[in-house]
This record gives sequence, C-alpha cells and structure tokens, in this order.
Amino acid sequence: MGEQIYFEDVDEGAEIPTLRKDPTTQQLVKYAGASGDYYQIHYDKDFALGNGLPNVILHGALKGAWMGQILTDWIGEQGTLKKFTTQYRGMDVPGTPIYGKGVVNKKYVEGDERLLECEIWLENSEGQKTTTGSAIVSLPSRDS
Repeated sequence: MGEQIYFEDVDEGAEIPTLRKDPTTQQLVKYAGASGDYYQIHYDKDFALGNGLPNVILHGALKGAWMGQILTDWIGEQGTLKKFTTQYRGMDVPGTPIYGKGVVNKKYVEGDERLLECEIWLENSEGQKTTTGSAIVSLPSRDS
C-alpha cells in the first residue's frame, strides 16, 4: 500500500492511480479453485471456443475484485470503502493486460464523514471499458 491520502488532498476530477493486471490462465485456474467457479469457459480453451468465445475468459468476480483493489490501494489503511458496484460490459482474456482506472466525480461532507463518489473501470489495451462501476469512499481528514 502507498502513502495515506487525505480528503483535503483530493479534488473533483482527480484521477485514481492506474492499476495494471496481466492475467494468466494459471491465475484463472487458481481463482476457480479458490472461488469454486469451475465453469469451463474460464480454463478449458476448447470448451470456450466451442461456445463461440475468443478464448477462455476471465471470471467476472475476479475482475470485480481487481476493481475493489483499485480503490483500496488508493484510499489507504485509514480510508473506508463504503459502497461499490460493478457491471460486466465485455470479456477479457488471459495474456492481455488490463488497466484499472477511475476518477473522482463528487467530493462532499456528510455528518462526520468526508466522502468521494468515484467512477471506476477496467479497460483493455484497446481502451475499451470491459467492466464499469462506481464507489463511495470515506477518507480521513488532516484536521482530525
């Protein structure tokens, strides 16, 4: 984890640091074992091709976990992920880099909390957003 960021350090329109992932088929097999998601489209290339897919594809929930990582890496140990949503808009395949990105859309105080509303996404090397989402995070204040 990086250095702690504070509410006062972030402005609306700020970009969340990019997170690069380089998924492999081995990683998909490990994730299948950990999650119990053994659907063959995630590890059996012949099965995936036979079902009209370009290759084996990444698990949606794995991509969702990476989107969560974009946020938790950024907000640091004193930040809190309050709300998080994802929508799967496209397929990603192993052997192709994926980039997690985001932007702060709104900054506000509600009660004792200092909140940021963020738009986040995963995009492929062609710049297509394959997974989109939103989040609300709470950050500590330098004044506290």
